[in-house]
Amino acid sequence: GNLGGGGYMVIHLKDGTQTTIDYRETAPKAALKDMFIDSSGKFQPKLSQEGATSAGVPGSVAGLLHALEKYGSMKLADVIQPAINLAKDGFPLTYYTAKMFEGNLKEFKKYESSMKVFSKNGKPFEEGDIFKQSDLARSLELIKQKGLDGFYKGKTADLIVEQMKKMNGYISHEDLENYTVIEREPVKGSYKDFEIISMPPSSSGGIALIQMLNILENYEFNKDEWGSSDYYHKLVETMRYTYADRSKHLGDPAFYNVPQNWLISKEYAKEIFKNIKDRAAVSKEVNPGVPPKNESEETTHYSIADKYGNAVSVTTTINAGFGSSVVVDGAGFLLNNEMDDFSAQPGVPNMYGLLGSEANSIQPGKRMLSSMTPAIVLKDNKPFLVVGTPGGSTIITIVLQVIFNCIQFNMNLENAMDAPRIHHQWFPDEIQYERFAFPTDVKNNLVERGHKIGRQRGLGLVESIMIDQSSGVFYGVSDKRGAGLAEGF
Repeated sequence: GNLGGGGYMVIHLKDGTQTTIDYRETAPKAALKDMFIDSSGKFQPKLSQEGATSAGVPGSVAGLLHALEKYGSMKLADVIQPAINLAKDGFPLTYYTAKMFEGNLKEFKKYESSMKVFSKNGKPFEEGDIFKQSDLARSLELIKQKGLDGFYKGKTADLIVEQMKKMNGYISHEDLENYTVIEREPVKGSYKDFEIISMPPSSSGGIALIQMLNILENYEFNKDEWGSSDYYHKLVETMRYTYADRSKHLGDPAFYNVPQNWLISKEYAKEIFKNIKDRAAVSKEVNPGVPPKNESEETTHYSIADKYGNAVSVTTTINAGFGSSVVVDGAGFLLNNEMDDFSAQPGVPNMYGLLGSEANSIQPGKRMLSSMTPAIVLKDNKPFLVVGTPGGSTIITIVLQVIFNCIQFNMNLENAMDAPRIHHQWFPDEIQYERFAFPTDVKNNLVERGHKIGRQRGLGLVESIMIDQSSGVFYGVSDKRGAGLAEGF
């Protein structure tokens, strides 16, 4: 379902090698900085959030093939065949998946190609129906036969471009042929005796995660403090300052000089820590930091670890639950709507309420900023946690809380993931929270300290592995909030 999207992979190998693979989508060559601004200067979110105009150049196929060819141990034909079988032979729909399809029918009805796949001749699928995707099976078969050229050239590329022309989209044959995967050095930090490895820009996730852990490291937390109003206050203020910096300083490093070393430095974290008071700050009065002059809710995550000491954390997406809602006719897969992750207009929020600036403006070939935060935590140079989640703008704070629960409060993985979560992203200036996060007295104390309590909602679907190096036991946990799976082989 993600051939039309992109993502990130964080890798730690048994020999100590650490790397990341950036296969994020890119803006088409025909993209313009003001492409979603009308003649009166007003941002048109419909153009960036749905239809072919919202699609960036897909990176998933290139990224996964790169990982397999360079680091894998199996042949492409063997790896891809189970997916071909599932698409060709189909599988029975769960109640949850059938309802998801039905809930999006209003959007699918705008596009004939999407209705062919996600409805039964215009009627909703039901639980137990066999969901077959013959066009997708053929697209996967072309990748099996021809590798990169089976997607970025030939029949599939023709179908993508044909869809673009039919719907006034921007992706061309040249865009597809020129798409490149980038291997990058991981962004690294530490919290006490643990090393954190995560994704650098074009994702904001790794830098923001490490920045928040650096700030929190300045506090003393006792084991009984979790869930108190004082604990939540410290967490929220840490999030507030970090998301303010995200809005100003993070973007594709090929187009913007990201002050990475400064943002993840312990010294800068201490400056922020000193600015945090007993009362809540007001977001409109919190400005992004100024670096020294010499110096991105609907996603899929999976975590993998093996007995040899290898670990991989992968987050991949088409942005919204069904991306642009456009299926490439004849190819069978959805196109992303990742162009909305750019800052189309400074000060105007995207579909997740995130603000941005020039660092994340639209430019041809540029990778839009992401919040995806695939992460690996090491203890004594060996994998301890492999973690990540979907959740749009909330991904960073969700991963933070699971890691923090484990390494600061010594929770086992299941308890760390079950614990209710909160989220604050600078703007809107409110705390979003899960059911049971705030007992009445905690909520009242936060309000007295100047916090604004926002809406109750679900936050994330974490898929994580904890490894006990002393016993060799692997604990895999799939979030009870969703319908994932933890399995060993």
